[in-house]
Amino acid sequence: MHRRTRRTLWIVAAVLLLVAAAIYLRSAAPPEAARLLPESDGIIYINLKPVRGFLHKDLTPPKRVPEYQQFIDATGVDWERDLDQVAVALHRMPDPHGPNGPVAYSMVLVGKLTGQRLNTWLEAHATSRESYVGHTVYSIPSEGRTVRVAQIGYDMVAISNYPTAEMIHSMLDRHRTAALPLAGSTLLARHYGEVPKLPLPALAWGIGQIGLPFSESGSIKVFGLSLPLESDSTIVASLRFTGSLRLRVEEIAPSEEIANSQAASLATLVTLARGFTEPLATNSANNNLKEILKTAEVTTKRNRVVITAALSPSLFSGMVLDQNSFPEAESSANPAASK
Repeated sequence: MHRRTRRTLWIVAAVLLLVAAAIYLRSAAPPEAARLLPESDGIIYINLKPVRGFLHKDLTPPKRVPEYQQFIDATGVDWERDLDQVAVALHRMPDPHGPNGPVAYSMVLVGKLTGQRLNTWLEAHATSRESYVGHTVYSIPSEGRTVRVAQIGYDMVAISNYPTAEMIHSMLDRHRTAALPLAGSTLLARHYGEVPKLPLPALAWGIGQIGLPFSESGSIKVFGLSLPLESDSTIVASLRFTGSLRLRVEEIAPSEEIANSQAASLATLVTLARGFTEPLATNSANNNLKEILKTAEVTTKRNRVVITAALSPSLFSGMVLDQNSFPEAESSANPAASK
């Protein structure tokens, strides 16, 4: 074979290898919305497009309050229709009883959200503005906190109610390197590889101290039940559709002995809760709780406690980012910001 031909073939092979490597890295990388999040104690991600596709017939749209309808009319943004992805970073506050509460949030929302109408709404309700790396950051008062909002792309909005501008600045900085598949926070790099991805990616997942929003007096409470887990436990959780909705929560315990102890306590709690909930009246909320408890299984794997359960699609009815749960700006109706 001619030397020039061999050289050309080697170049083509090298290019194909690089392309294949790039495609693999992109497919294995966390979603861009999650890669934009700042350093945090926990991360929660929800992909709403397949959730709507899988569960459309089971979802009942929440009733719109007048203030939210005014927001839709003003901006053209309807969270239920236009929001495709949500990535949330959880920041533990040093004083849980302070003015900022126990947890602050930084978020990246993806979907048909941006545009001049939203920009006009933000301009009208912001008490101050800041220009940072080519983006305008709007500060909007909400429930005693300052919510900072910035449009960071044609389909992305960054939001943070952290006490300072540090977190939203970090998201805007990360946006400039978002094309790098390995970019992201320390927490994402450390634990995203443990999120199940086959045969289908998780509809929702969480890593780190994701029990923070459910913590009360140092314990995690779900459906009113206090779990034998610390609020600062490192957890890897995922929600997948494999013919049915399957929840998997894995806690990384300090030791195998502690994992066995916690698993025993959780198994006992599940058994007791099944008995407590059996006499409850038949309604959507009670039925969902009974289904979770009926299918819940607790196991251990070395120093890890693994909890699995089946979820009913109706659990998401009116719950998947209920637009009426978005906090109100003090000067108006309903903003494009989350608690």
